[in-house]
Amino acid sequence: MSSSKNGVHILIFPYPAQGHILALLDLTHQLLLHGFKITVLVTPKNVPILDPLISTHPSVEILVFPFPGHPSLPSGVENIKDVGNSGNAPIIAGLSKLRGPIVEWFKAQSNPPVAIIYDFFLGWTLDLAQEIGVPGIVFYGVGALLISIFFDVWKNIEAYKGLGFLEFNGLPKSPRFVKEHLPSVFLKFKEDDPTWEIVRNGFIANGKSFGSIFNTFETLDSEYLGFLKKQMGHERVYSIGPINLVGGPGRNGKCDDNANEKIFTWLNECPNESVLYVAFGSQKLLTKAQMEALTIGLEKSEVRFILVAKQLTAQQEEQGFGSVPLGFEERVLGRGLVIKGWAPQVEILGHRAVGGFLSHCGWNSVMEAIVAGVIILGWPMEADQFINTWLLVDNMKTSIRVCEGSDSVPDPIELGRKINEAMNNDLFKKRAKELKDEAYEAVKIGGSSKRDLDAIVTELAQLES
Repeated sequence: MSSSKNGVHILIFPYPAQGHILALLDLTHQLLLHGFKITVLVTPKNVPILDPLISTHPSVEILVFPFPGHPSLPSGVENIKDVGNSGNAPIIAGLSKLRGPIVEWFKAQSNPPVAIIYDFFLGWTLDLAQEIGVPGIVFYGVGALLISIFFDVWKNIEAYKGLGFLEFNGLPKSPRFVKEHLPSVFLKFKEDDPTWEIVRNGFIANGKSFGSIFNTFETLDSEYLGFLKKQMGHERVYSIGPINLVGGPGRNGKCDDNANEKIFTWLNECPNESVLYVAFGSQKLLTKAQMEALTIGLEKSEVRFILVAKQLTAQQEEQGFGSVPLGFEERVLGRGLVIKGWAPQVEILGHRAVGGFLSHCGWNSVMEAIVAGVIILGWPMEADQFINTWLLVDNMKTSIRVCEGSDSVPDPIELGRKINEAMNNDLFKKRAKELKDEAYEAVKIGGSSKRDLDAIVTELAQLES
């Protein structure tokens, strides 16, 4: 195995959103295992996210810069979890003000980093890397199809603006989407707005980076990885996923042991592949109408399930978000389990009793489902989720769409029927197992993701200050 015993120094610059940061920290963990000297750049309120990495690797250095803020962000906000997706543009623009301080920090180092690996939302970092004279490498904690679409849209945003339906005929399989199903960074884009110009220029700059690293694997994304290599004009487009399978520094759990014990005691009594796990990620809250339709659908499905429901504040209840209806838990006692708050998702998905995952199809959830070998039932709502669902349902035919849209309320009877059919579909089960096997093959010695991770290590180890 290639390694870097001389402590080649790399700067890691994550984007402060849960869905972005975890996969990049998994890569950081791998680089530390290979002997690299690592500095991670964060703002003060994001330091706790690094706790698992620091406890596993006490040698990792943390570089903390105060968050410069942005006029449209409430004071004290430093992470997307505090504002939702509408905060992406101002957080990106706010962080871009760190360019000067980062350059000064580089100049003051006796052993400065010889490369910067940065999240794809921080594309302005490439200018900074070029000014300092080190390679800028983009980390994509998402799929290659999404980024293929990003490349096309950002180059032609004026042409696409007036269209209600977009066909990407230049891409393999010509994916097609209604405009509302594109990521919010396009839908909210405002031309000639300085904040949004930083965002757009950053995404365009990503195509000129020294290299790109994706949390995906060849079987899932080979056509789009190939497309991106052609677009970028070089072969330094690496897929190293599923990175959660390669191994990371651990996760910050917020679940007490008693709750955990209750979940797994319940699962242990269920037949193999009989349970549907239902969860919509760290950000999304369902409306009252959605929660009602979902719970009725689960009740009518006659399928065993675990439902993860967030604890709502009084303010969220007033805003129309929904809790689990009164009496529901009693009616499904024995067949359904409701978890209020955080759930150990990876461990639940990996349990032999779990056979399906009703998910918003965020990329991290997709990867976790694939690694667990469970059927994905998609209810995409925002961001990259519609594109990920297209890849799984329409392109690969490995999953089913049960609803779509952030505000959509499914017909509960129809939802129950779709759940029952999917959980009893032997073809979907077979495809889920095959995809799991291919994911495991990819990260083994000789597999495509292992080969690419070794290539990254070799490439970085050759850099000298």
